[in-house]
Amino acid sequence: MVKVSALVITHNEEENLHRCLKSLSWADEIILVDAESEDRTVQIAKEYTDKVYIHPWEGFVEQRNWALKQATHQWVLFLDADEVVSPQLRGELEALKDKVMRGYSGFEIPRRSFYLGDWVGHCGWYPNYQLRFFDRKRGKWVGRMVHERVEVEGRVGRLKGEIFHYPYPNLSTHLQKINSYTSLKAEELYQRGRSFHLLDLFLRPLGKFIKMYFIRLGFLEGIRGFIISCFGAYYIFLGYAKLFEKGKVPR
Repeated sequence: MVKVSALVITHNEEENLHRCLKSLSWADEIILVDAESEDRTVQIAKEYTDKVYIHPWEGFVEQRNWALKQATHQWVLFLDADEVVSPQLRGELEALKDKVMRGYSGFEIPRRSFYLGDWVGHCGWYPNYQLRFFDRKRGKWVGRMVHERVEVEGRVGRLKGEIFHYPYPNLSTHLQKINSYTSLKAEELYQRGRSFHLLDLFLRPLGKFIKMYFIRLGFLEGIRGFIISCFGAYYIFLGYAKLFEKGKVPR
């Protein structure tokens, strides 16, 4: 039987953590790496596992790869604190544990997000496949400051069960995360020597809205789809506005 290590990285996640860790009760071990939270995150984590580590924040990629090194078992499942293993996904993963997964180095999992009172099926938010279940000897996290991803050597399959995602409890939280992530994105672009162009503030946000609302059928979500598409465009706008700021304002 294949054993699985479930890995979670956290920082001030007391509101989400119970729901997340309960969904991982089937795993052979749960490892939580906390970036020096100031709330009850660590205390809550210790109710579910004794493998709780405090590790100063180094960045998304570095933090996830550090957590990966703490795993005991060869196959790992990464979950964020605002995510949950659905019952269907749990059944698939438990079935896979009873098999030797020859020929595969990892599996992509569809992720469905809950937003403003309902599940989102359009706007490019679904199926939003995430490579989260993989052989740690053949895979690792790669990327820069934002939008990190798992890269594996070998064949990747797909599962049907979903990760349930609860990213934004309200619009204010959504805006706060946009502000945080766009600062990282602008810094990443700046370090890569990306030049600012005025059209970035016009064409890129407009293109993002058109893609999310029309091409990705966001209009089928009603008002929620319009809000999501507007926020998607705003994310692009703010990221390039901050890139302009970095090039013009003394650091």
